[in-house]
Amino acid sequence: MATQSPFSILERLLQNLPLPKLQPPAWAVSEVQHRIVLLLNHVLMQESEATARLARQKGRVMLVQWRSFSFKLQATPAGLLDLAPSDATADLVLTATEESPMAMVQTALRGDKPAIRIEGDVQLAAEVNWLTEHVRWDIEEDLARILGDVPARVMCQWVLNMVMGLRQFVAKASTFAPGQVAR
Repeated sequence: MATQSPFSILERLLQNLPLPKLQPPAWAVSEVQHRIVLLLNHVLMQESEATARLARQKGRVMLVQWRSFSFKLQATPAGLLDLAPSDATADLVLTATEESPMAMVQTALRGDKPAIRIEGDVQLAAEVNWLTEHVRWDIEEDLARILGDVPARVMCQWVLNMVMGLRQFVAKASTFAPGQVAR
């Protein structure tokens, strides 16, 4: 008899719970969106080619959405991002097609990119694709500014080892038939 994966059991349980559709308050959504923009701009500012490419797209609007979550980003003349007005027409729509949060986490742990449906301006889509391929956040450098070089290196190495272990677990678990658990 094949046993079920704890991940599938947990996901099914969460989907079947009769929870009310709670919506976060507008101020919380706005704060999260602003923090995401700050993080994206922080990463973009570390790569001059990225800001130059975005500067060429100034004023263009991208709608990013997953399930019921969405927000609009606009390229600025400085080559950074800002939240676009809610009534702005999107030049590019990026929609994550995977509905399951657990499947999205598993995809990320495998080191794969999530499935994205792209609609709209081809040139802007090409620039966004270039950014996702070439721009990386140097977390260790940012931590070193706060904690020092050695603690930042140790912390990043610890997290990297943990991620590698999770990736190996996900890879091993995905080789089994659906509902079967490794022993």
